[in-house]
Amino acid sequence: MATITSLGVGSGLDLTGLLDQLQEAERGKLAPITLQKKQQEAKISAYGQLQTSLDAFQDAVAKINDPKLYQSLSANVRGEGITATTTASALPGSYRVEVSQLATSGTLASARVGTNDQPLDLQGATALKLNFGELGADGSVTIDIAPNSSLRDIRDAINANKESGVNATIINDGEGYRLALSSKETGVEASIYSFSFVEAAGDVVTGPFGEATEAGAKQQGQDASLTVNGIVINSAKNQIEGAIQGVTLNLAELSIEEGETATSTVNIERDTLKQREAINGFVKAFNDLKGTIGKLTAFDGESGSAAELLGDSTVRTIESRLRSVLTGGVESGELSTLNQLGISLQRDGTLEVDDAKLSDLVANNPQALSAFFAGDKKEGGLAGKLGASVEQMLGNNGVLKGAITGAENRVKSLDTRYERMEKSIEGTISRYRSQFSQLDVMIAQMNSTSSYLTQQFDALDAQLGRKK
Repeated sequence: MATITSLGVGSGLDLTGLLDQLQEAERGKLAPITLQKKQQEAKISAYGQLQTSLDAFQDAVAKINDPKLYQSLSANVRGEGITATTTASALPGSYRVEVSQLATSGTLASARVGTNDQPLDLQGATALKLNFGELGADGSVTIDIAPNSSLRDIRDAINANKESGVNATIINDGEGYRLALSSKETGVEASIYSFSFVEAAGDVVTGPFGEATEAGAKQQGQDASLTVNGIVINSAKNQIEGAIQGVTLNLAELSIEEGETATSTVNIERDTLKQREAINGFVKAFNDLKGTIGKLTAFDGESGSAAELLGDSTVRTIESRLRSVLTGGVESGELSTLNQLGISLQRDGTLEVDDAKLSDLVANNPQALSAFFAGDKKEGGLAGKLGASVEQMLGNNGVLKGAITGAENRVKSLDTRYERMEKSIEGTISRYRSQFSQLDVMIAQMNSTSSYLTQQFDALDAQLGRKK
């Protein structure tokens, strides 16, 4: 049988072009699957945008579901360099604060020695006793040291002991070396005032610095001294808690000369700005969510194009649940509906705020706002109910997660259909190619036979013509 190396060679027909047309027609069956896959992928992306908006709304709802928001106070300071912060237990009021002295750390330097890295004559001492507080106080810490320690060894032993109460360093004053100690904390009681070397038996020895009770240069630590509305207060720290209920005063930025007094006024006021920002943030987040939904479900009448989630049941469910909670309000309390707060639901489904009405409630009735939004338990107020509803919708078994999973499964199913149809098309085209090849051979053979017969008939006609 004749062999055809290229379709159409034997028959003279454009079998390759015909096969290409058939292949294009067959692959046209894949177009609906590709389109459906793109639609499902567009839905997944749209669900992702919806989830992002719901997450933002959930965060805004969580802020107004916090009872502390409606109790929050702020501290405004007028005067010199102190700052103040408040906690939930603070009460509104005005306080005159006069600071005459800051809390400082005690410092102490030893007498001078000639070397810092050679063994010192410790006269048998095996410990260093650090004394704290005022002269004659009994607060002390004992630190073990090795016999014949150098100045560096003594420094390192002090710094290695977490209970030492001081930081140790070595200072070169140009003539020799001194052991310098500074208290880790401020105030009189934490102030280092002396140190001494002690034998194993507990006896104090002179040591390398001479009489060490009042060794070297010393600066006594001191307590902060101030008055709040005329009441005298002393504090070991510059961060003072409890002088004003729920308020912490920080004096660290002050700079006071001896004999001077720094005067400030601390006003503790209700933080109405934070409450308004949180409630307006909740309204904005809801309106942003509505805007996202509107974009994802839009229909253009002129072009006839529809957004990815037009008519989607998941979106309808989410909108319906949120609307139900928003319009349902709360069952008890002075405020029961959003309208009473000056927040109204518009015809387009968005919320609008009456700033004057809301500001009045924030300033004069924060307890009613707290009861309405936060309630007396996590899901007791409107915000709690909204939060629970959104959490359910976003959960693993929620309506949105189910919609995303369903779309993802449909994409996988379409991929499988596409692969199967591609294999089917490849089989069909392979069968066409085989049939065309056979046809090409058959026509080539018929052409060859026809040519042979024509030659034979022509030869017979020539012979018959000669006989005549």
